[in-house]
Amino acid sequence: MATEAFEEIAETLEFLDDWEERYRHVIELGRAMPPLDPAFKVPAYKVDGCASQVWLRPRIAAGKFDFEGDSDAMIVRGLIAILHALYAGLPLAEVARTDAPAELARLGLNDHLSAQRSNGLRAMVERIRQTAAAAQGGASG
Repeated sequence: MATEAFEEIAETLEFLDDWEERYRHVIELGRAMPPLDPAFKVPAYKVDGCASQVWLRPRIAAGKFDFEGDSDAMIVRGLIAILHALYAGLPLAEVARTDAPAELARLGLNDHLSAQRSNGLRAMVERIRQTAAAAQGGASG
């Protein structure tokens, strides 16, 4: 079961008639995100494998996963917003159990993103999963 925030996005995208409208909505999600402080746009937070510049900065507290992110491409900012809705607030162990490809497939993104964007999205999901796993390992040991 996805988070309530992700379910809202899924419902909105399902309601919109065509992909152009959905694409605009994804961009609006990105615009609504607060920008990442430029101090955090450093190699440690940069996600490799994305055609655009992408930074994801984890924020983990009390065993819950959260992050902030940014990109130089508006559609990618929207994808970051969607991933934030999917993962923010989850217990660390839940991050690994979240079937991101299946959840994202519900949005119909696979059919409308370029191969480069799809690869970048996978790279962001992988970074999130690795970060949560490392934080979970550090918390228990």
